[in-house]
Amino acid sequence: MEGSCGLITLQKKPVALKSISVTLSIHEFVACVSATLNYENEEKVPLEASFVFPMDEDSAVYSFEALVDGKKIVAELQDKMEAQHKYEDAISQGQEAYLLEEDSDSRDVFCCNVGNLQPGSKVELTLRYVQELPLDADGALRYVLPAILNPRYHLSGRLEDSCLDIKTPLVPLDELPYTLSMVATISSQHGIQRVHSNCPLSAVAFLADDKTSAQVSLAEGHKFDRDVELLIYYREVHSPRVSVEAGMLEKKPDSLMGDPSVMVSFYPNIPEDEASVTCGEFVFLMDCSGSMQCPMNNQDGSQSRIEAAQETLILLLKSLPIGCYFNIYQFGSSYKEFFPESVKYTQQTMEEAVNRVKLMRADLGGTEILAPLQNIYRKPPISGHPLQLFVFTDGEVSDTFSVIKEVQSNGNKHRCFSFGIGEGASTSLIKSIARVSGGTSEFITGKDRMQPKVLRSLKHSLQPAVEDISLSWNLPPGVSANLLSPEPTVIFRGQRLILYARLTGKMPAAEATGEVGLKYTLQDKRFEDKLTFSLQPKPDADLTIHRLAAKSFIQTKDLGLTQTPAMDKKDVLKISIESGVISSFTAFIAINKELKKPVQGPRVYREIPRPVLYKAFKSPRILCGSGAPLLHAQSLGSTYSSLRCSVSMMGNPCSSNNSSTKSKSSHKVIGGTKLMQLIDLQKANGSWDLNEDLTKILGVSLEDLLAAHPAQHVDLSGWATVLAVVWLHTHGKDQKMEWELLERKAVAWIHTQAGSNVPTLVKTANTLLKSSVDPAVFAP
Repeated sequence: MEGSCGLITLQKKPVALKSISVTLSIHEFVACVSATLNYENEEKVPLEASFVFPMDEDSAVYSFEALVDGKKIVAELQDKMEAQHKYEDAISQGQEAYLLEEDSDSRDVFCCNVGNLQPGSKVELTLRYVQELPLDADGALRYVLPAILNPRYHLSGRLEDSCLDIKTPLVPLDELPYTLSMVATISSQHGIQRVHSNCPLSAVAFLADDKTSAQVSLAEGHKFDRDVELLIYYREVHSPRVSVEAGMLEKKPDSLMGDPSVMVSFYPNIPEDEASVTCGEFVFLMDCSGSMQCPMNNQDGSQSRIEAAQETLILLLKSLPIGCYFNIYQFGSSYKEFFPESVKYTQQTMEEAVNRVKLMRADLGGTEILAPLQNIYRKPPISGHPLQLFVFTDGEVSDTFSVIKEVQSNGNKHRCFSFGIGEGASTSLIKSIARVSGGTSEFITGKDRMQPKVLRSLKHSLQPAVEDISLSWNLPPGVSANLLSPEPTVIFRGQRLILYARLTGKMPAAEATGEVGLKYTLQDKRFEDKLTFSLQPKPDADLTIHRLAAKSFIQTKDLGLTQTPAMDKKDVLKISIESGVISSFTAFIAINKELKKPVQGPRVYREIPRPVLYKAFKSPRILCGSGAPLLHAQSLGSTYSSLRCSVSMMGNPCSSNNSSTKSKSSHKVIGGTKLMQLIDLQKANGSWDLNEDLTKILGVSLEDLLAAHPAQHVDLSGWATVLAVVWLHTHGKDQKMEWELLERKAVAWIHTQAGSNVPTLVKTANTLLKSSVDPAVFAP
């Protein structure tokens, strides 16, 4: 038996990384995070170790330090090229050095290098970041600690120096040689109702009688089989507020870090309007790469990603308004479009599209999203029908900045609504393409259902446009506000709007106040939200608002090393260095200059292994990665760039080339739940026909339905549609978000056909189906 010291990889090599510990502090809707990587060299030679790991796109990383044998070394943020050269020079001269950088292709991937770790030496590397927490539809604030980093598909013929090109070993979850721990402290003046997670937690310990603070920790034994999510519910989350943070005393005035920074959070009270728009060109861009055949989660019986996508597309097609235009694209290594041009939404075009959706497979290879996007943008616009683009992907794209730039350059003629599917989807891709085009982004992970999140975005796209959005400041003489966030161009009902600004000039006395106003127009009505706030800035040692403001500015202008215009690069570099917030053009470098003599002996390079998610099949030798192709166990050391090539040679029992999988996928969409069966029968105008298929779902014979028809002046389709809507409210109320739009279309159609007979039809339908649906749901 081969002997070895410490923890080892499948290749029998010791692993320098022993544990990751995270300390999380959440105050209101901002998270402050400290993550420590603990390394130990148990080998007899000096080591250089490299660890590639995911970060959320919105994380503002502002600090990196090393604790080496009890001595702290604080890293400096420098120009990335200079930092890389200094690191290489230092380790070549036998010095201990540490480098932290963003990936060149994506803001949500980081690489940490530890150079010349001496035999027997221990080092703790700590990075700190701050982040705004997104607000879910149910009022939960969501914090995600990314633990899964999927392979990123390389665009054909394109090679670039990237962290993801490092030959990182992949190991099964049970054999991952390092651990994760997390302790979270949560505080809010509004009080904490509850904390949920997708991972086992300790019991929530409230630290105050009024439940304004609490602590919770991740249970031991986290297996890196999912991102760690915390859902925090406060008693009140929709409270607009303004926070003013003092600058650094040692910094000069008229500088980002020397002046006070302001964080403004609005919750615009946009009135709900049932009269959704009926125009628009809706284009659905669906990922059909091989990884979409993997399950939505690790639970037994979970839908595959492509099956959930099929159901979602059918719901979308049934929910579109009459009079709009639509098209569907499938993409992978290549792409297909359902129609050469977007077509008018009719019964015939809807039926054709639904039938083709049922035949969709995850069989298009890799994930090249740029080409179909360019094809969509080249199409001539349809007059009076603004483009609304819906992008679905598991986010395994390497050329993230190229895609973001393409969407941004066409941002003035469309909105993009993006959806990240499964664990490890790129937050950089999904969030950025929505942000630069004025759309929204959603992530579907764990036990989340794709359908309600997508239909919520469709509702946003159908809202009447909020226009003439402007921000105004009323400040004392000599004080002005310089906006660091992009000017708001779109507002959706029920969503939070966060803005950052820098206050310049001489700050007045402590009792002075300022006012900020948000004005907008909706259907020719002018609205204004105003917030009054104290101009007395509050100190914060972590300069949280300053860091978030800098991150907001950097996100707006930073499109990576190759895609950022020269002028924007200059601005990003300046703000990044000044604020200490990392960017594509900067990196943290630390060198142990107190080492008395250079490290001796040849240096050995070690890559820190990363987990591959798997689901056991009949053959114990086959693993199914979440977002990764299937791999034989012997191939787990493959490089990320070669993973997909390995699949084509080995075969993929989870892929659509398997005939049994094909029939199963097709059957599940058509013959799955009764709810989907009912929706599948709805016509484009919102109505249902009275036939045997409908009777099987309703559980009443055709003869009984015909005999009970109460209004002779209403045709059978009107009667069938009332029955279908009553059934939806009786048996599908838990999934109302998924059918709300198609039901609205059905009710509108009923009133055009039945008029004053609607109450009678509803009463009879309730009796026949043994339901008690409120007739008010049929109100026009």
